[in-house]
Amino acid sequence: MLVEEVMTPKEKLVRVSPMASVREALELMKKHKVKAVIVEKSGEHGAYGLVTFKNILQAVVAEDGDIDLLNVYDIMNSPAISVSRRLEMKYAARMMVQNSIKRLLVIDDNELHGILTMTDIIGVVLDEMEG
Repeated sequence: MLVEEVMTPKEKLVRVSPMASVREALELMKKHKVKAVIVEKSGEHGAYGLVTFKNILQAVVAEDGDIDLLNVYDIMNSPAISVSRRLEMKYAARMMVQNSIKRLLVIDDNELHGILTMTDIIGVVLDEMEG
């Protein structure tokens, strides 16, 4: 099974500007009930980023950062770790486990196609158990 068959497509992803405040990102996460938002690339040849609850917890709580003064750019993981949509899912899963990563962006030719999460993969495993 390929990554593109399991991933959450880009149309369903929550995105944020790198210049948005951390508060704005957190509000988007709360509104859409997600644990991560995709950070748009800053230009055609730029890199996509990712902001997670962990990034916010570290920057705002652990390091006493100001949620209104910090921009997403300051705390995001960029470039986000990514895989091709044409990769076998098992290799993406292996990459996630070996590197303790919960999410991989799905990017081909520097264009975002979706995100692959551990939850997506476990969903497939559960479906196969039931079927």
